[in-house]
Order: sequence, then structure tokens, then C-alpha cells
Amino acid sequence: MIQGQGGGAVSGGRRRRGHRRAETSLSEINIIPLVDVMLVLLIVFMIAAPMMQSGLDVSLPEARRADPVAEDRVVVTIPISFRTDQVVQVDDDSIRVEVLAERMRQELIERTDKNVFLRGDREVTLQEAVTVMDELKEGGVVNVLLVTDFATEL
Repeated sequence: MIQGQGGGAVSGGRRRRGHRRAETSLSEINIIPLVDVMLVLLIVFMIAAPMMQSGLDVSLPEARRADPVAEDRVVVTIPISFRTDQVVQVDDDSIRVEVLAERMRQELIERTDKNVFLRGDREVTLQEAVTVMDELKEGGVVNVLLVTDFATEL
């Protein structure tokens, strides 16, 4: 009987020692793999960030003679999706065409220059552009200036 208890006591002691080792090894966190993972994630995001597009992709019509666009102007963009969703973009904000006149009133309140630049995809029809121009005029815009790309040589 004593041998059985002694054997149990020895094995019980081994469990305690093994248990202590597990506690000490779990309480020490190895920071090197964490830093490695963070550096890999940083590199992935640094590579992926320039590939993300912001704004609308608009294919502008071309003109041979055009003046450069001045800075600090209100720009309204008509994307090709205007046909389906009736949404235009005023600077960086997407808004429905029904509220464009009110937005222009708010935008032009403090401005002395009541001109607006209109950009549209070359696939936008003249009727769609005129619809937007009507809303701009209703909002107090004096001149609607069309934005184009410079034509390449033929």
C-alpha cells in the first residue's frame, strides 16, 4: 500500500511540476511572431492602398481649344449610371438630381462667382445633360461651364 501511495505521490508531483511549466510558458508571450504578422499586414496595406479608387470614373469628351480649369470651383459630375439612378456628384458628394437645385442654392450663397463646371461621361446623352443644367439654373447658377479633355492629335 505504501508503494501505491508513494507512486501516486510521485506522479502527482510530476503533474504539479508539469502544470507549473505550462503556467510559466503561457504567461510569457513571444512578441516576435506578433511583430512579423504586423509588418506583413503593413506591407499588404501599403501595396493595396494606391490601388483603391475614389470618386467616379468618368470618360470626358475631348476638345481642341479649351481653357484650363481654375481651382476652388463647384464641379458637378454626371456619371454614366445617371440613366438608372438619377444621381449626380457635386464635388465629392453624391446627390439625387431632384435636390440638386436646393444644394446649389446652399453652395452658392456665400460665393460671388455663380459659375459651375459640368463634367459628364461621353456616353451621357444631351437630354440627360440638359436635365442637369435645368436643375443647376433653377438653383441660381449663372453660367454652366463644360469640362472636357484636351484632344489628341489626329
